[in-house]
Amino acid sequence: PLPIVLRFADGSLVARLACTPLIAYSPTLSLRCSPSVHLPSPSTPLIVNMAALVGASSIAAVANRATAFTGKAVRARNVRSQARVTMAADRPVWYPGNDAPSYLDGSLVGDYGFDPLGLGSDPEILKWFVQAELIHGRWAMAGVAGILIPGVAAKVSGADFPQWYDAGKVYVENHPETPFGSLLFTQLFMMGWVETKRLMDFKNPGSQNDPNFDDKFGISEACQGMGNGYPGGKLFDPFGFSKGDAAKLEEYKVKEIKNGRLAMVAFFGFICQHAATGKGPVDNLFDHIADPYNVTFATNGVSVPHWTQF
Repeated sequence: PLPIVLRFADGSLVARLACTPLIAYSPTLSLRCSPSVHLPSPSTPLIVNMAALVGASSIAAVANRATAFTGKAVRARNVRSQARVTMAADRPVWYPGNDAPSYLDGSLVGDYGFDPLGLGSDPEILKWFVQAELIHGRWAMAGVAGILIPGVAAKVSGADFPQWYDAGKVYVENHPETPFGSLLFTQLFMMGWVETKRLMDFKNPGSQNDPNFDDKFGISEACQGMGNGYPGGKLFDPFGFSKGDAAKLEEYKVKEIKNGRLAMVAFFGFICQHAATGKGPVDNLFDHIADPYNVTFATNGVSVPHWTQF
């Protein structure tokens, strides 16, 4: 059975039905619907939203005037100008039953129709958001790994690894031969150069491919990209995940963006944890395991102000 949603043109809900297609390839479409629903006979046209229709390549619309659904086979007549049929893409969305915005049609990697504020309604801004999410997700994954691995290693081995929030200070204090100002300037210069080239390539794809630079340093083949956000080549894809099966590559892209989103949420949580407890996530986890009732997010004195424990 196909989930069918009937709405008037003003968006008001008429009925939700479960219908079985009786004729798939035909100028008209026969549906058998359950439960039996009696509708008024409005002059307002009906809009039929078909969540999925497997095997049908063309569908006729429901007539613009509704009579009564009696549970018998109902034949949809030819389309009139007042009625239209919308077939929603058969894809998962972030909230079941939610209609994705028209500009989130499922063509983007990891697109689940999530944009409650409509921030991506402008196509040019949406392109920038896609790249920004991808880059921030990658940085977040690297940051979360850099926080968790030393924390776990310190617990397991007993080594005195600095916590993530002290790592920069500890390095600068232990390496006076590298002044912090020089280190910061070098990092800003190098990363600024790379990020500027990435920005220019985003605005004008392919504009940063300098053959003289590539040939001189012999890195042309090692940096062959696959488009904005996916540099590829032997340098950025040493294991060759991007080669071969195109479907597998799309699967990897979805996994990357999902893990990137999770890492961004986790990194934000780590920052909040440290602000509330002054500790890292691994220490907080061990403290909670040692005393699960008294050590929670609600008892740190910050997350839930004025909490009274019973």
